[in-house]
Amino acid sequence: MSESVSVTPEPWAREAAAIARTDVPVTRAEMVAALQTAGVQPGGVVMVHSSLSRLGWVVGGAHAAVLALTEAAGPGGTMVMPSMSANLSEPSRWEAPPVPESWWQTVRDEMPAYDVELTPLVGMGAVAECFRHLPGTIRSEHPAVSLMANGPLAQEVLHPHNMTVAFGEGSPLSRLYELDARIVLVGVGHSNNTSLHLAESRTRWAREHTIMFGVPVTVDGERRWVTYDDVDYDNHDFEAAGAAFAAATGGEVRVPLGAGQLIACNVRAIVDFATEWLDYSRGTTV
Repeated sequence: MSESVSVTPEPWAREAAAIARTDVPVTRAEMVAALQTAGVQPGGVVMVHSSLSRLGWVVGGAHAAVLALTEAAGPGGTMVMPSMSANLSEPSRWEAPPVPESWWQTVRDEMPAYDVELTPLVGMGAVAECFRHLPGTIRSEHPAVSLMANGPLAQEVLHPHNMTVAFGEGSPLSRLYELDARIVLVGVGHSNNTSLHLAESRTRWAREHTIMFGVPVTVDGERRWVTYDDVDYDNHDFEAAGAAFAAATGGEVRVPLGAGQLIACNVRAIVDFATEWLDYSRGTTV
């Protein structure tokens, strides 16, 4: 006779918490209306960051959110999301959680090489994971901090994505800046706003704060651990930068949705503002 063990799975617990925070379920139609109010227009280019659970309970979950996003942008729109694989990085700097020093070389020797199809997304949320499976979605080639996109300009936005200065000039973020894409933060704040790393890369602070990174990649058909130098990216003050941008420029829109909100602005406006603000805030303005 076997025993029955009751276990509360984490996804169930998260959904229960979302239900408890929700007075009325959020629908796809409500999401489309909120996205339109936030400035998502048919044919536009939109960079989305999301935490669906912050909105409360959404009918259809991530599936409904992806459908709402594609409906708001229309067939001519291009949608972009982060698809980072943060565990493909130098193990000596892992913090959440760290691993013993005695493991570092094993990680460097054995971590599978980056694969745009197989490498999992880390910490990107359910909407990004669902979007990844939308027909036509492609992913950039950066092994640690890739982006993915779907739409007519997906290839133009994502490629190339060189390892060095992953968020700087010549990166997908710089092309989103050139296109003046719309940033939409679904249930999250500016600490999740990847475009602010472009502003960061343009500061004097960035030139003074570079470190060596390591990643597993495929070179000439062989898996190799390679190193490269890039900015020691740091988002600790991005929330404050976003608040300063909103207060100084009025260039931010906030739209209530369910238990949370959407925050939206244009890439070019917030990057131009934040470049100067970050240098001043971090004490590197000449």
